[in-house]
Amino acid sequence: MNLRKAIGVLTSLFFLYSSTTTYVHGGGLPEINAPSYVLMEQSTGKVLCEKNPHEVRPAASVMKIMILLAAVESLDSGLISEGDMVTVSDNAAASKGANVWLKSGESISVEDLIKSVAMVSANDACIALAEFISGSEGKFLTMINEKAKKLGMNDTIFKDCIGSDEDGNVTSAYDVAIMSRELMEHSSITPYISTWIAHIRNGQTQIVNTNKLLKTYQGAMGIKTGTENKAGSCISACAQRDKMVLIGVILGGANSKDRFNDISSILEYGFSGYVMLSPKVPEDEMSKSVKVLNGMLPEVKVKAMVEGEFLIPKGKEDSVTCEIFQEEGLTAPISSETCVGKIKYKLGDEILAEYDIVTTENVKEVKFMLVLEELFTHFVKM
Repeated sequence: MNLRKAIGVLTSLFFLYSSTTTYVHGGGLPEINAPSYVLMEQSTGKVLCEKNPHEVRPAASVMKIMILLAAVESLDSGLISEGDMVTVSDNAAASKGANVWLKSGESISVEDLIKSVAMVSANDACIALAEFISGSEGKFLTMINEKAKKLGMNDTIFKDCIGSDEDGNVTSAYDVAIMSRELMEHSSITPYISTWIAHIRNGQTQIVNTNKLLKTYQGAMGIKTGTENKAGSCISACAQRDKMVLIGVILGGANSKDRFNDISSILEYGFSGYVMLSPKVPEDEMSKSVKVLNGMLPEVKVKAMVEGEFLIPKGKEDSVTCEIFQEEGLTAPISSETCVGKIKYKLGDEILAEYDIVTTENVKEVKFMLVLEELFTHFVKM
């Protein structure tokens, strides 16, 4: 099929955007003390800044993001429900480190277990939840290691489900960003990771979120902190301002203060330096229909499936170009939503977004009986 000559037009588009920060983006990051970090935009997965993103490191309780992902996927699929009651095993009750003091034989809800993992990194809750989801901690580890590979987390190995400093229990800043992004695709996780103070055991036990960013950073939505001797002070954080959602990961921080300073700095870098744009279709450059050969209609209407937003550096709005590729003609029969072209938005050589141009109706092939039916219908209406 012949394509219409590609139209490369520098188009002055009117985009919808705004920013709530007053931080001045100077083109570079302030000093970041952490040895490894990544800043990623949620909707596109684009990395905005990084340092040693694939350096393999322990990450302490930040690795528990995977158990939160497994839990929320199980909830959303109906495999488990928040109200399900879990009987705590000897194995879970015997766990050391951060805990909510579960006792063997105690009955506790899935909702309380997820709260305990998300807010205070409770190891006993992790193990109880893993056993409930998969039947045993071993089966759960097999499942999350397989999930990690499926997500493209090639730097990650889970040796346990609590993120201990055990040798070989490792990940990378990039992989943490990947699983954090996947987690944030589930809106049902937001109440767990964004809550500052909550209660479990029917209000008997109060828990307070370890993520201080919730109280100190504008737009913070939470995710997960973690601290161990080998891992250092780590955090994966998600924040939103207007239409932009960013995920920042800090691994190997020297201390908690540095961790929160560094994560605030890279998030601010993103919000101050980039903007999400909502593209508009340049109607004067795109044909609203395509000619049809051998059809019951002489042409078929089309539309561009433009939706969502894309990311560009602030100040580059007028440098965005739009290219349209569209069919000159089609041969019937034609189905609705048949792709007949593309509309691309670019910044220099970078393709920011690409959308289909599709038909909006069916067109039947010309046949003798169909023509007779059309004539008869027209005659009856006279």
